Amino acid sequence: MGYYKTIDGNKYDGEIIELAEKLTDGQGDGRLSVDDAGQLLEAVKDGGSYTDIEKDTMAYVRDNFKWTDAADEWFRTEIRKWASSK
Repeated sequence: MGYYKTIDGNKYDGEIIELAEKLTDGQGDGRLSVDDAGQLLEAVKDGGSYTDIEKDTMAYVRDNFKWTDAADEWFRTEIRKWASSK
């Protein structure tokens, strides 16, 4: 897969989308867990900044993948803390 993935005319981070698909495909109840959210956070942090494409990608992942309540809350808290330090 290329670095970017276009969905409905919007450009997203292909690696993050692919990771979210992998984490939910045939795994447990199909929801992203806190552990999964940690992997997604690491994927976002890999470039050292929270780019607009990564922000759009995570908005897409939040809207199109099922999350446990704990995972959603944890991810939102951690990404805010990390992004505010950049």
